[in-house]
Order: sequence, then C-alpha cells, then structure tokens
Amino acid sequence: MSASVNIRRTTTRDIRSRKQGEVIVALTAYTTPIAKLLDPHCDLLLVGDSLGMVMYGMETTLGVTLDMMIAHGAAVMRGARRACVIVDMPFGSYQESPEQAFRNAARIMAETGASGIKIEGGTEMAETVAFLSQRGIPVLGHVGLMPQSVNVAGGFRAAGISEIEAARVLADARAIADASAFAIVIEGTVEPVVREITEAVDVPTIGIGASPTCNGQILVTDDLLGLFSDFTPRFVKRYAELGDDISKAAASYAADVKARRFPEAKHCFHRKAVTS
Repeated sequence: MSASVNIRRTTTRDIRSRKQGEVIVALTAYTTPIAKLLDPHCDLLLVGDSLGMVMYGMETTLGVTLDMMIAHGAAVMRGARRACVIVDMPFGSYQESPEQAFRNAARIMAETGASGIKIEGGTEMAETVAFLSQRGIPVLGHVGLMPQSVNVAGGFRAAGISEIEAARVLADARAIADASAFAIVIEGTVEPVVREITEAVDVPTIGIGASPTCNGQILVTDDLLGLFSDFTPRFVKRYAELGDDISKAAASYAADVKARRFPEAKHCFHRKAVTS
C-alpha cells in the first residue's frame, strides 16, 4: 500500500486548536501544480479571490465570480492532500443575507470538496458567520483591510490607525470569533492593534501585513516567489525571484528558435528502423 494513502488532511478543527500551539503556516494557491508544491509545507491553503488580480490582471478583486472560485478551488483540491483548503467567497455572493451566503457556500463546498470558506466583514457579518457555522460550513473570518470593501475604504490603506478605527477592528474580530469562525485573517492592520486582537479572541489569528504575534501567517504565493517585478507590498518577504528567471528563460528560448538552435534532432520524433 502506498504511504500517500495514509496522509491525513488538516481539518478546520486542527487549525482552531492552534490558538495555543504550533504556528499556522498558510499560503494562497490557485492551481493544481502549485497546490502540489505547497501542500507538504502548509497547514492551510487559501484559494483567495486575489486570483482576480494575480491570474486575471484585474485591478481589484471585485470582478471575481463564484464560478471562478469554484473552478480554482476544485483545481487546488486536486493538488492538495495534506493542507486544509479554504475557498474565498467572492464579492456579492454572501453580503445580501445569511440565506444567500449559505446557498453559495454550500455550492462551493459541494463542487470543490474544500474544508470551508472565507468571508470578509466584522460585526455586520457575524449573523452570517453564525448561520453558516450552525449549518455545517466552517468559516474563516477576515477583518482589518478588506479588499472587497476597497471602494468604501478609499483604496488599499492600512486599518486601525486611529483610535476609532482600532476599536472597530477589535470589535469586528470579537464579533466574528463569538459567531464561531474557526480562525480570523487580519490584513493590513497596525501591529499594536493586531497584538491586542490576538490576545482578546479565543480563535487563532492569521496575519498578512499584521503582526508576528499572530497565531499564523499567510502571504500571496506569487508575491513571495517574486513573480511580479513592478510592485512588492511592504509586508512581503521575497523568497525567490522567479519572475526574472521566467523572463530570462523565455528570452533564451526565443533566441534559440530564431537562430534555429531549437528544436534539435533529439527533440523530434523519428521513424523506427524496420527489421526483417
């Protein structure tokens, strides 16, 4: 029997238990090949609606559809065997009512096989988080800088800078935790506020542009791999420069093709010699 058969997938309950335990390692994934590469190293893979900007060239995440999230969620599930896979609910798929959120979340769960969903929002979404959790859909919360609310916020700006904002983010996190979210992503929020939130809530916090005191960290995989050369968020640490490598590889390929150095005979199919 193959050893891979015995691999146990990390559950949302496992993630929830990390509040006082091992730090949670999380990254985004959108495709099967990348999910396979990340899976051995991550506790959680998020199929983020950031795919709209990363893979489709959108300026914001607002144009991402439910069908897109389901297609990419299913692709990641085909590549991940160990990590807990969570799928973002896109803008407009859950804000109208808890019932709308349940219909669309249930479709994501059924069609992808993922372990849960993520929604953005604080106190205003607490009822929805509770509604979903009570009906068998694990919810990963998301507070602080919320990309789906970019138009209301006036752009991608840090949250919690003023005392009023800090109090709001803290209230949002508490409301989502009390509504039974199994963990909370805190994005783009000033460090002292994030530290206070992590101490105040009884579920794990996962930071992105937040604080090292969070119970886990997440980054957009394409950022840490250096696939974008035009802009790097200040909270990103690049662990590779694959964008440069890809560009150089394409340039070398183009030069070989133009000079007729590729393909060579060894790259072609040939008839086998016929023996009598």
